[in-house]
Amino acid sequence: MRELTVLYDAGCGLCRRFKDWLAAQRPAPDGSGGVVRMRFVAAGSTYARALYPELDHEATLREVTVVADDGSVYVGDRAWIVCLWATGEHRHTALRLSSPAMRPVARAIVQAAAGLRGWTKDGGDYADRCDGRCDREG
Repeated sequence: MRELTVLYDAGCGLCRRFKDWLAAQRPAPDGSGGVVRMRFVAAGSTYARALYPELDHEATLREVTVVADDGSVYVGDRAWIVCLWATGEHRHTALRLSSPAMRPVARAIVQAAAGLRGWTKDGGDYADRCDGRCDREG
């Protein structure tokens, strides 16, 4: 796998932050002397629809979707895991999260992030609405 295309919801502040964070990461080796490249495409866009006409583009707006250069499609927690796998620093975390024992943890993380999306869809940021109780309650 040499390239991943990450389809992200450009209208979601949390999704844009995730995309920016991923773009800033050092890429991991691809096993062939190169690195795994990531490109980012706005989900549901005309460009995304032209690139991948076979995808359910409404679904790509609900869940992060990653398409590998070999045609593999990853959705939800699998997409997050493969994105981590493509980074030099976080590949080991991806390998751990992909194990059968840790997949429920990966799913829970993705579900928690999906829950936060509702707070950011209006253009605000999750932190803008945080009342700070989570800091005090541990």
